[in-house]
Amino acid sequence: MDYTTQTSVRADFDDVVETTIGALEDEEFGVLSDIDLRATFAAKLDEDFRQYRILGACNPSLAHEGLEEDSELGALLPCNVVVYEGDGGAVVVSAVDAAALVGITDDPALESIGTEVRDRFERVLATVDESFDR
Repeated sequence: MDYTTQTSVRADFDDVVETTIGALEDEEFGVLSDIDLRATFAAKLDEDFRQYRILGACNPSLAHEGLEEDSELGALLPCNVVVYEGDGGAVVVSAVDAAALVGITDDPALESIGTEVRDRFERVLATVDESFDR
């Protein structure tokens, strides 16, 4: 089962992170958390790891609508978007497929929200693509 949608670009890692955050903001998502796994693994495990950031993205109006329908939906929020060093110098941006994610709730009332989030994330990835040479 596919549970993410992604793109990869050849660009500076930090520039891709900033572009991704900007594209999320354009789609009305705030980044509630920004987890730097490289720094965390270095500090906690004394391990070197590739650059890898987990951005916890939330669109407040869509989250509110979903939580009004199902209070347990909060266990699936925020939706994660990851930016990491891929193979061969590429930087990968990967977003959860929110339609697949909310599909596990088996609640038809949430389907449109999942589809809306997925569509917005696809536009975020398109913006990243357009911002950098592939």
